[in-house]
Amino acid sequence: MRRKIGRLARRWGPSRTSRTWPLFGIGIMLGAAIVFVRLSVTEIEASRDAAGQAALGANTIAVTRNDGDEGRLAGQAESGLEQEAAASDPVQSSPVKKPAAVPKPEKEQTAAVSPGALDRLSIRVYLTKEERIETVPLETYVQGVLAGEMPIDFELEALKAQAIAARTYIVRRIGLKDKSGMKVQQADVTDTVEHQVYVPVTALSRKWTGDVKKTNLAKLKQAVEETRGLVITYEGEPIQATFFSTSNGYTENSEDYWEQSLPYLRSVASPWDADISPRYKETTTLTKTEFYLKMGLSGKKASAKPSIKVTGKTDGNRIKTVKINGASFSGREVRERLGLASSQFSWTIKKDSITITTFGFGHGVGMSQWGANGMAKDGRLAEDIIRHYYTGTKVEQASKLPI
Repeated sequence: MRRKIGRLARRWGPSRTSRTWPLFGIGIMLGAAIVFVRLSVTEIEASRDAAGQAALGANTIAVTRNDGDEGRLAGQAESGLEQEAAASDPVQSSPVKKPAAVPKPEKEQTAAVSPGALDRLSIRVYLTKEERIETVPLETYVQGVLAGEMPIDFELEALKAQAIAARTYIVRRIGLKDKSGMKVQQADVTDTVEHQVYVPVTALSRKWTGDVKKTNLAKLKQAVEETRGLVITYEGEPIQATFFSTSNGYTENSEDYWEQSLPYLRSVASPWDADISPRYKETTTLTKTEFYLKMGLSGKKASAKPSIKVTGKTDGNRIKTVKINGASFSGREVRERLGLASSQFSWTIKKDSITITTFGFGHGVGMSQWGANGMAKDGRLAEDIIRHYYTGTKVEQASKLPI
């Protein structure tokens, strides 16, 4: 060592410098080492935090979008469903700006909802008439939908089945980050039949008074609480939980009304509706001119007496295809153009008018609400109702779905 120092002294200068420079060099090396260690610790801590966040992000429920499924067309609010929910849960309100509409996702996406996080999940509902967003906890949202979609005097088990369907719809939508039908990007869903009818908390709190209010709110809360966190699944994923008001005696296969065939939306018998639903049978009369105008027929096809011939029926006993004065239409087209309650209909042609009688109310796909009430009256439980109308499905806690 002495020889080393001596060589350094001879190289760098006098003996006093020979003592100072080695110490100075050692100090520089120690300082650099300390800085390096500090930087390394910082990087390790940052990496650990990032890894923790990644682990949390990975711990999610996988939900797959079924392209072409247009969601739920309603016949729900048409039953005059104005109900009331409790205003005890937190609610936030904010005005919104209106950006351009977001197109519906075209490809399959994976999503979305962290297990155990449903109690912390907030739903942002765009209130179309008030042009504001109401932000509420998930279960408060389900209660508002239940109040808007089903009469409060329905059987408890029917209300519970509706609550599960409503929760499934929004959990699936949030999981997919689905913004279809939204003109306001800051919100998750609207309060209309475009998605699910939702009654705002303040509106519900003013609906009833006295003992009636107490009884009805308690019934709504019971239906929601007894199904808390439950969703409908098919092969481990939340389904597209479509529903409608009244069947014609059967439900429809999904592909007979929309384009996509879904294995859990199959035609099943629903015999209860005819006996209990006030919307089971309706009659509409149109003048011949109105009829042709709404059907988009003109010229020779609008000059003669209407000639209507059914050319195809669905498994749900509705009209699949029909020819009117030689022009072909689907049963859905006729229903929507004429504003009919159902795509099962019969008709009577008179000199200047046509009278059309419909059976059932709504698109017919998924759960019949009046059918659900009939099943509940027969003593069937909510899960029995769901398994009947949604073929091959299960009811399970969303937090327990496979990751």
